[in-house]
Amino acid sequence: MATNIYKCQITSKASDLNTQLTAAMCNEMTHMQDFQTKLYEHGFKPSKLRWAYWMVGYVFGLGSRMLGTRQMLKTGVWTETKAVHHYSQLLEDIEWDDDTRALIEKNQADEHGHIQRWDRLLEHPEELS
Repeated sequence: MATNIYKCQITSKASDLNTQLTAAMCNEMTHMQDFQTKLYEHGFKPSKLRWAYWMVGYVFGLGSRMLGTRQMLKTGVWTETKAVHHYSQLLEDIEWDDDTRALIEKNQADEHGHIQRWDRLLEHPEELS
């Protein structure tokens, strides 16, 4: 979902925000690949309902973009906060092999980085010049 949110928030204008959104989108794409690989390694397949998450991402991305930069950043914070919470639940509730646990912890740390970036830009919008 986060990948599509960021994808829909990026505009055609050359700007610092677009550069940061593109970096976040690419990072989220690696998370998708990481987890899809793990699904297949453990004998599972992606959900047939995954298109619904893609659609929600498009709605959140385009909707927040229409409401302006501040709402885009708030949407990013909200989305990444949810991801951090879900990663915490996964780490607490399931006994993971060392490789998978390290992967989840790495991705969770990435999400913390996104939250810090969007929070900083909310507090200092002048950095978006």
